[in-house]
Amino acid sequence: MKQMYPKNGRVILHVDMNSFYASVEMAYDPLLKGKPLAIAGNPEERRGIIVTCSYEARSFGVKTTMPLWEAKKLCPQLIIMKPNFERYRTASMGMFDILHEYSSLVEPVSIDEGYVDITDSYEFGSPIEIAETIQKQIFQQLDLPCSIGVAPNKFLAKMASDMKKPMGITVLRKRDVPHILWPMQVEEMHGVGKKTGEKLRNLKITTIGELAKADEIILKAALGINGPRLKQKANGYDLTKVDPESASEFKSVGNSTTLPRDVSNQRELLQVFEKLAAQVSSRLKRKKVMTASLGITIRYKDRKTITRSRKLKNPIQQDEEIYKISKELFIKHWNGNAVRLLGITGADLVEPDQAVKQLDLFSFEKDAEKEPLFQTMDLLRKKYGSKIIDNAGAFSEMKMTRPKIGTDTSFNKDFLQSRSGRKNKKENDDIS
Repeated sequence: MKQMYPKNGRVILHVDMNSFYASVEMAYDPLLKGKPLAIAGNPEERRGIIVTCSYEARSFGVKTTMPLWEAKKLCPQLIIMKPNFERYRTASMGMFDILHEYSSLVEPVSIDEGYVDITDSYEFGSPIEIAETIQKQIFQQLDLPCSIGVAPNKFLAKMASDMKKPMGITVLRKRDVPHILWPMQVEEMHGVGKKTGEKLRNLKITTIGELAKADEIILKAALGINGPRLKQKANGYDLTKVDPESASEFKSVGNSTTLPRDVSNQRELLQVFEKLAAQVSSRLKRKKVMTASLGITIRYKDRKTITRSRKLKNPIQQDEEIYKISKELFIKHWNGNAVRLLGITGADLVEPDQAVKQLDLFSFEKDAEKEPLFQTMDLLRKKYGSKIIDNAGAFSEMKMTRPKIGTDTSFNKDFLQSRSGRKNKKENDDIS
C-alpha cells in the first residue's frame, strides 16, 4: 500500500461538513430531514440573517447571509431555528474525533472543517479509500454528511472539497490544475474575496488561469505580498503544512485512550478516567491555562460515540477536580455497555490570572490556608519577574507521537484520537 503514496510529496485531505448547523439539527431531530430548514440569528425579528440552511432550502434560492424576510418570501414553508452552539460544538468534537483515528496531523479551519495529513497513514489503505472510509464513518456514527478533497497540498485539497457537495469526494492533482482550475472565475478561488476579486478584475484578470500567468510585479503592486502568493496557488503550489497547533478559536486540551479490550466494569473505567484526568491536568499546567468547560467522550464496542460536557462555575486545573467532574458526567451518561475508548477534554481555556473563583462556604477555608503561599509567590514575581517561580506541573514533558492502537493519545482543540477500520484499494495512482 505504501507505493500508492508519493515518495517525496504529501497527501492532504480537506474535510468540509455539508450545511453543518442544519445537518446537526436534522441528525438531532430526524423529522426535519428532507425539509427546508434555516438556522438564523434573531428569528423573531424581521431583520434576522440566515446563518446556514439545508440543501432543500437552497433549492428555493435561500442562501447564507440572506435576510430572513427575503428567505421567507422565497420559501414560505421555511422552518427557522435558533443556533444551538453547544450542540454544534459537540458534533464538531465527534467529527474531529474520527479524523484523529487516521492521523495525528489534523488542523482545524473552523468548527466544521479541517485538514488531515495522511501521508503516513498508508496502513489504512490508499488515499481515496481513507477518504471514503472517513466520509462513511462520519455519516454512520454522527448522521452528518461531508465532502472531502484529496490533494498534494492544502490549497488544492480545499478547492477539491468544494467541487462536489453534498457527500462528494474529489481528487485534485497538480496536473489537473490547467484544465480544472484555470477556467474558473477568479472569485471562485480559495483566498480571493470580494475586494481582492475586484482588484484583480481591474487588472483584467478574470479567471484563475489568467492569475496563474499574471506578472508578479504587477500583482505585488496591487495586492502586496499576497499577490505573488495567490499566483503560486493558482499554479497549484502551496507549501504550508498541516499544523495541529495553528487553530485559534476552538482551543482545548485533552487526552483519550483506546482500551486494550472492551471494558464494562465501572471500577476499571473510572481508573482510566483517573489516569486521563492526571494527563489533562499535566498538560494544562504545562500550557499554563485552566479550563472553564469539561467534556468526556465515550465510545462503545459497537463504535457508537457520545460526548457530554459541562460549563464550570470556576475554571479548574487540578487532576482531582478534573476527575471528579469527569466521573460525574460518566456515571450520569454511561449506559452500562462495554466501552472501547474514553476521553477527557478541557475547553474554554483561560490563563490563571484571568480565572475568577467564586469561593463558597466549603472551599473558602481550604483556599484561605494557601493564601500566605500565594502572597509570597506574588511578591517574588513582582520583585524578580513573572517567570521566577512557577507551579511544578508546568514543567512536565509530554511528547507528541503518532497514535498507536491500544495506547494513550493526546489531542488539542477538541480532537480525540482512537482506532479505525480499513477498506479495499482502487483508483489512487499518483496524488502528487
